[in-house]
Amino acid sequence: MDIKQAIDGRTQLIGLIGWPVSHSFSPAMHNAAAAALGLNWVYIPLPVRPKDLESALHGLSSLGFHGANVTVPHKQAVIPYLHTIEDGARLIGAVNTILINRGSRSNENPWQLSGYNTDWLGFLADLEALQVEVGRRDCLVLGAGGSARAVVYGLAQAGARVHVLARRLAQAAQLASDFKDVASVQIGSLPDLAAYANELKAPLIVNTTPLGMSPQVDRSIWPDRQPFPADSFVYDLVYNPAKTRFMQQALDSGCRTSNGLGMLIHQGAIAFELWTGQKPDNQIMKESIGIADE
Repeated sequence: MDIKQAIDGRTQLIGLIGWPVSHSFSPAMHNAAAAALGLNWVYIPLPVRPKDLESALHGLSSLGFHGANVTVPHKQAVIPYLHTIEDGARLIGAVNTILINRGSRSNENPWQLSGYNTDWLGFLADLEALQVEVGRRDCLVLGAGGSARAVVYGLAQAGARVHVLARRLAQAAQLASDFKDVASVQIGSLPDLAAYANELKAPLIVNTTPLGMSPQVDRSIWPDRQPFPADSFVYDLVYNPAKTRFMQQALDSGCRTSNGLGMLIHQGAIAFELWTGQKPDNQIMKESIGIADE
């Protein structure tokens, strides 16, 4: 199916709001998924300056969009403009997917914007695909920012024992406080990583920081000469480059590893189904960004 030929007066619209959005894989993934299902839908990148966010959200509704993904720097900023927010997104404090529900045009507010966070679901789905057990496992999360919050929420939902190390201990403490009703999160400072690593048994270790992302590919959050605990699984949310220095350190120690590309695809597939009501083919989404299984 040629996506360009499919665009007509019946084409259904979804998109991505962020600043910038030119680097995103999402348009290729979602348009390929829609084409494979024979859907007359198109996914459009929508660069939105922070000062224009409120008017852009009103514009989505007015133009008949079914929904949108949300990326930096808007994941937190969109929350005041939404009518409903699912519990996970509220606790995480970030929305990456908006569903626009069409009501009666006779109503005062015919459009209802609902916010979701599919990142934590995509993370767990990728771990399942990788056959990584999480329940009652020690899980060491490096970083305490927005991505870490989604990862911690997912791990908590799966019954893991969660440890968070961050450069800013106050940020880690705030995360632990915010999640106290769903998990008992142990916190520490990144300089204490060696002591933590030595105490953990076969942990899942997750880097949620941008360290090692292109172009600074020579950087790693893991100290040189620090051994990994035996039987660790090392997961780096960074996927550009495909093999980060952190992952290479783990591989050199005999650990299994993965980057965050699978999480990106799974979270996108969940959003796609939320908008369209149909399950996309994850393999097609993966191949759309130039990656095929070996």
